[in-house]
Amino acid sequence: MTSAKIDMPRWTAAEFERLVLESKPKVAVFDCDGTLWSGDAGGGFLHWSIEQGLVSRSTSDWIDSRYRVYLAGKTSEEQICGEVVQIYAGLRDQEMRAAAAQYFQEFVQKRIFPEMAAVVAALQQAGTEIWAVSSTNKWVIAEGVRALGIPEERVLAVELRIVDGLITSEIVDVPSGAGKAKALVRAGLPHPDAVFGNSVHDLAMLEMARVPFPVNPSPMLLKAALTRGWGYFLPHGAEGEAVGGE
Repeated sequence: MTSAKIDMPRWTAAEFERLVLESKPKVAVFDCDGTLWSGDAGGGFLHWSIEQGLVSRSTSDWIDSRYRVYLAGKTSEEQICGEVVQIYAGLRDQEMRAAAAQYFQEFVQKRIFPEMAAVVAALQQAGTEIWAVSSTNKWVIAEGVRALGIPEERVLAVELRIVDGLITSEIVDVPSGAGKAKALVRAGLPHPDAVFGNSVHDLAMLEMARVPFPVNPSPMLLKAALTRGWGYFLPHGAEGEAVGGE
């Protein structure tokens, strides 16, 4: 006797938007890389900023060696996400904001999923309070979601302390994995109405939501969603790219 196959709902764009709006969320939370746009904006910005000479060669060599340690499984996702941003300590905040704006406009803005931009706009029209949570640096994320009408004060991302306009190495927050859920709790959002995410690193905050919405799910998130009876949405041009690993 074979077990029955469980079909997991894959929503069309129209179904997805309808389900989101019918849930009438007062607060909606979006992951960014792989959810609002395709690709890893954080990793892309790291390589681009090195090419632009924002960090020294010795610093770029150091972070490259640290990333190899991470790939070997000898340091955590949270640790590497923090270190990737700490390489900018000593630079001016305004310099990083300008660099992030240039990078996003040139390389990421064209990769925003139109269906996700439409959902964000529809939620805003309905009066939903929208937040963005990401393990990418806050300069890039704040610039990116600005294009979608999400204010910087509702961005929870990897952030360093700024003193007199100068970036320090002191970490303010690294929302990654379970850290995303913890960041939402600290922001006073322990039970958001709707959460959108694409990887297993978003699972903790998806589980916090009254209604979870897996978007462009990685294989591990897809598996987790199946066991929980969730559906999912795959934007046009997305292929479950597993941004930020599993």
